[in-house]
Amino acid sequence: MAKKVVVTDKVKIRGIRRRWLINSVGVVLLVLALALGTFSTAMWSYYYSSTMNDLKRRAADDAGGFASFTRSQYWTNAQNAVQKFEDKTKLELQFLDDTGAVQYSSNDLAAGTTPGTQDIQSALNYQEAVAWKGTDPHTGERVVAASAPIVYHGQTVAVVRYVTSLVAIDWQFFLAMGLACLLGAAILALVYFSNLYFVRSIVEPLASITETARLIADGSYGVQIEKKFDDEVGELTDTINDMSLKIKQSEKTQSEFISSVSHELRTPLTAITGWAETIQGGELKDPQDVRKGMDIIVSEARRLTNMVEELLEFSRIQDGRFTLSVEPMDIKAELEDAVYTYREFFRREGIELNHFDCDEEFPPIAGDPERLRQGFCNLLDNAAKHGGSGKRIDTAIARDEDQVVITIRDYGPGIPAEELPHVKYKFYKGSSKARGSGIGLAGCDEIITRHEGTLDIDNAEGGGCIVTIHLPIRAQAVIEQKF
Repeated sequence: MAKKVVVTDKVKIRGIRRRWLINSVGVVLLVLALALGTFSTAMWSYYYSSTMNDLKRRAADDAGGFASFTRSQYWTNAQNAVQKFEDKTKLELQFLDDTGAVQYSSNDLAAGTTPGTQDIQSALNYQEAVAWKGTDPHTGERVVAASAPIVYHGQTVAVVRYVTSLVAIDWQFFLAMGLACLLGAAILALVYFSNLYFVRSIVEPLASITETARLIADGSYGVQIEKKFDDEVGELTDTINDMSLKIKQSEKTQSEFISSVSHELRTPLTAITGWAETIQGGELKDPQDVRKGMDIIVSEARRLTNMVEELLEFSRIQDGRFTLSVEPMDIKAELEDAVYTYREFFRREGIELNHFDCDEEFPPIAGDPERLRQGFCNLLDNAAKHGGSGKRIDTAIARDEDQVVITIRDYGPGIPAEELPHVKYKFYKGSSKARGSGIGLAGCDEIITRHEGTLDIDNAEGGGCIVTIHLPIRAQAVIEQKF
């Protein structure tokens, strides 16, 4: 059973988490800071500026109304105004003389005082309505005040002043700012935890993948990652899991291959050595026995040569040194040469090799004659190896429109259906007990594929196995363009 990778805090990719959170939360924090700054400015303008402007306007309006009175009328009307003032709970109305002293006030406590604030001094000195925000010098209370001069014959004779406490305004302002900060904090928390969840959904699987890759690098093939999400990371997880299983299978297959090749090499070497020593020692007196021993030596040497050639070819394929020397070639002639090469050998083995030619002449095809002949020979050898019990092998060549179709069929036991999809994999031997390296068919498939053809292996009707090769036939002009 494949081992599951469990991710702990020690293998979490903290760098990604930190960078992601800093970038995302930092941006949101900057945006929130700008938003809060803008909001606070707007609230200040709404609560403070509007109040100051409103008081300044009222003071200016009242000063304009008193400007037509005489001095005596002014004070009489000022006294009546403070007595009848209806907004005492919100505002304080004051009338000051030209020295800045409060003569009348809707708040009796302020009468007789000299506030000396900036708004009063500006109204007296510059004859303009001025609003001011600060601390009342007598009460220590934060207030907003607005003063407007009463000008008579070009001289400031008095000042109208409105005063209101900032306690309520400050409370409203800070309440609004507090709510805004809470909203900002909620947004920041939402962004942080949503990003944290998102980062975890990426980081933890990546950490699992990292740990799995480390285990694979250390030789723990076949380890599996727990898949938690059906997304791009999930696809990567599936890919890594599949890779891990394939590496495990490949490692197992190669191990079996080494063991098999070692055995396959040892067997013919043992036979060759044994018979050679026997013949050399003069133990065989009968010429028939000597001939039999020499035939075995030749047969086993040939088998060794084929195995070495397969291994060398496989090495070239693996290293990317497998090349084709493409030229116009006669495909029928190359197949017939391969059949001729094996016919006598198969006859001695008790196997009948039949070749069914077609009357149609094929134009030259673009291919490597040596490689294709090698592929045909390997397929014939494989047919004898695995299907030789049927004592018959048939080859045929035909044309199907723009393709050459070559078939090689044996009459042996065939291939189990569950093994058919895997027989062309390198090192794969399946349940067969026949001798071989397990790379012959993989090499043949590589040769045919490099010629832009296909190699298909299936069980034939009536028993046995049939190999079908399709190679493209190109026009002469196309072939000439390749060289």
